[in-house]
This record gives sequence, C-alpha cells and structure tokens, in this order.
Amino acid sequence: MSTYETMPFHLETERLILRPWAESDAAEFSDLLAERGKGKPPVERIRTSIGELLAATETTGIALLPIQRREEGDFIGYCGLIIGRSTLEEPEIAYELFQRAHGHGYATEAAGAVLEAAVATGRKRLWSTVATWNTASFRVLEKLAFERDHVSMEENGEVVWLTRTLP
Repeated sequence: MSTYETMPFHLETERLILRPWAESDAAEFSDLLAERGKGKPPVERIRTSIGELLAATETTGIALLPIQRREEGDFIGYCGLIIGRSTLEEPEIAYELFQRAHGHGYATEAAGAVLEAAVATGRKRLWSTVATWNTASFRVLEKLAFERDHVSMEENGEVVWLTRTLP
C-alpha cells in the first residue's frame, strides 16, 4: 500500500474549482475529447471511463479532476495526477482544456493547484510527458518550474519527459 497521503480531491483557486467527476460531466468530457480530431467518443463510453477514473482514484489516492470556472460554472477541461507513463510514487501531471479556454492562464492555475496537492501527499517528484508539437503545454510547465529530462520516440512521434522536484 502507498506510503503517501491521499491527494485532496476538491481544489479551489481564484478563478477555478477542481472537483471529483460526476456522471453529468460525460457529454462535455466527450466534446473535449472530440477536439483531439479523432472523432467524438460516445457519451455512454465516457460515462464508463468516468466510473473507471473514480475507481482508480479509490485505489491510488490520486486523481484527474474536472476543471470548472468559478463564476461561469462551466466545465473547461481537466487537470490532475495520473500514473500515465510514470509510477504512483512519481506520477504525471496531466491537463487538457477546451480550445476556447486556451490562452487565459487556466491550465497554469489548475496545474499549480494540483502541484500543491501533490506536495501535500508527501511526494518528492512529478513528471509530465508532452508531444514535441505542444508549445502551449511546454509554456505551462515552464511556468511551474518543470525541467526537460529526456525525449522518447512513440508511435505518434517524439515525447518530451519533464520533471519537477517537490519541496
């Protein structure tokens, strides 16, 4: 069993609320994934995915959380900790926002809150993996003091691995 504290699953920043998934997020989550340009996943499948995310959170104590804007109350994406290409001891920070929400500092704000949540678990290091074309994600991680570690080749192209030591 993990020697780490469970991550807080409700985070608030000046403009954002990060909270656990609800089944009612399925349609918007599906719309968000559709922006990747590979078709829109069926809402039923996304409901199943939400169930799987919640179940994984139960066992791992880390979570990917929906982001909603505090004033507007709308779902704009997600941010959180995942095992991803890494480990439970040194998880990855992950985020994805609707294109309409890009360029407002929301990803940096949400990721900053998740970084603090990771520190609260007692972890010493986080990873992030980003496709080389994703300039916006590199800017977010740079603001959060992540540093390039290495590059790997995957079926979809080069992936940059970045890391951040936690206080």
